[in-house]
Amino acid sequence: MEGGGGGGGGGGADVELVCKTLQFEHKLFYFDLKENPRGRYLKISEKTSATRSTIILPVAGIVWFLDLFSYYISTDERDAFSKELKLDTKVFYFDIGENKRGRFLKVSEASVNRNRSTIIVPAGSSGEEGWEAFRNVLLEIEEASRLYIVQNHQHMEHTERLPGLSDDVGAGFISGHSAQSSSGPELPVDRLVELPPQDEIGGAGMSKVIRADQKRFFFDLGSNNRGHFLRISEVAGADRSSIILPLSGLKQFHEMIGHFVEITKDRLEGMTGPNVRTVEPSQR
Repeated sequence: MEGGGGGGGGGGADVELVCKTLQFEHKLFYFDLKENPRGRYLKISEKTSATRSTIILPVAGIVWFLDLFSYYISTDERDAFSKELKLDTKVFYFDIGENKRGRFLKVSEASVNRNRSTIIVPAGSSGEEGWEAFRNVLLEIEEASRLYIVQNHQHMEHTERLPGLSDDVGAGFISGHSAQSSSGPELPVDRLVELPPQDEIGGAGMSKVIRADQKRFFFDLGSNNRGHFLRISEVAGADRSSIILPLSGLKQFHEMIGHFVEITKDRLEGMTGPNVRTVEPSQR
């Protein structure tokens, strides 16, 4: 059993969401986006004729891998440093090396749940085309993962019955209910729409999701017969709740959040979380 979001063992079947492969020079890389009751994760395996090595990346770390690969692609070899990425209980090390075949990027995973594992990504004979190809697959996986989140969220919206949800686009609290627990009549579910250019929404996505501790927060632009709104949904395990914010109140909401960010910034800066730092090989 592969580890879930944190990379440890756990019960429940693992479901494959996306599978991709990349062949470069003498190596073959497998990318498997999977999900189990503990969360979603990306399994990256490197296979050569003689060996196979695997690292397991929590789904929240894909964007960090994208940033780090972009860093090594765009940074001159003489100026590139080793990097250390902390994600939950895992630490990933990034080091540039060189052998008779050319430059490579060594990515190692260390955690309390697994023995240290390393994959080697060649840069390529004429530049960084190997790293670029690897990053492009990661980008496809990240986009596919976001699509699955949106699809699953919309599926939940369509299977839920939300008693008390009126057509009035006003701020309010809606307790999470399932179709099984609801006894009220089924009401039309708000739909996601492309807002017209005059709404000045720009190229922002219609649905976004963030994770904080054990919770997920979904942000969805929607509309009904009273106008456009932003729905913010909190999901923690089986519990779910939402607020509906009319777009006319969005600026005030933003200013209020900014106020609390400002007065708590000292605490926020001291909080631990995913971070990248430059390290010297002797430090580990």
